[in-house]
Amino acid sequence: MNSAPFPQLQAFLVVARLRSFSGAARELGVSRSAVSQAVRQLEEQLRVVLLARTTRSVSLTDAGRRLVESAGPAMRQALAAITEVSAEPGEVVGRVRLSVPRSAVPLVIAPVVPTFRARHPRVEVEVVVEERFVDLVAEGYDAGVRLTEAIERDMVQVRLTDAFRFVVVGAPAYLARHGAPQRPEDLLRHECLAFRMHSTGALYAWELERGRRTWRVPVRGGVVTNDTQLSVLMAEEGMGLAYAFEPMVMEQLRTGRLQRVLEPYAPRVPGYFLYYPSRAQSSPALRLFVDVAKELLAQAK
Repeated sequence: MNSAPFPQLQAFLVVARLRSFSGAARELGVSRSAVSQAVRQLEEQLRVVLLARTTRSVSLTDAGRRLVESAGPAMRQALAAITEVSAEPGEVVGRVRLSVPRSAVPLVIAPVVPTFRARHPRVEVEVVVEERFVDLVAEGYDAGVRLTEAIERDMVQVRLTDAFRFVVVGAPAYLARHGAPQRPEDLLRHECLAFRMHSTGALYAWELERGRRTWRVPVRGGVVTNDTQLSVLMAEEGMGLAYAFEPMVMEQLRTGRLQRVLEPYAPRVPGYFLYYPSRAQSSPALRLFVDVAKELLAQAK
């Protein structure tokens, strides 16, 4: 760690991103005590407390959050610049770290990463698959993928997909036994594969719309999951109705393993977007990733 520039600041930023001294020690290849000492020295130099520590958790103080937001991007750029010294003229080296929901992986990540890596082999791509909302800057991400309504307004947004619908689906066997719901309120009498939200721990109320009217139906059932793909698999087994974005279930719909119900009430959303802070545009690696994503996804339309 002593060979790295600004080692104390780097140690703090890694701890802040991982919320763990042990995890930071593993990533930096030093002992936990060395990381703890580096952070303590930084706090002493700045005369502020940067991290609130308990026996079970590590969290940022207000001063620590401000330091992450201001110094984090600059540190990543400095480290990238050092790495780029070894690059050939015109070659880009570095890393792109992305936060991506599981449902977006087959739609926008799996098609892009292989081509991007083939064209830019010295740019490392780290994809963290998670459903929760993240603070890109504080947690050390270059960019994220989300539905546009979940993105902060001060972020740069790049469209990755067309608009699509969320649909309620069921297996033919389930629908033969229980019938198909005709109105949103009918879902309350059906076995529904409920989704527990990562951010709040609450069960998600299925959102439906028709014209200007909207519904939020508090569905229930014998299976609850935090993984949409699992709920689709359970629906294929006839265990209940599932709520999923339409591109995710197109193959099951095409083959008849699933059928749409309540189709007139299917809500439409603008689609998935790549988003990042405006200051991240200075990253050559991220600019190249955005270019490849836009090119490939445009070809797929």
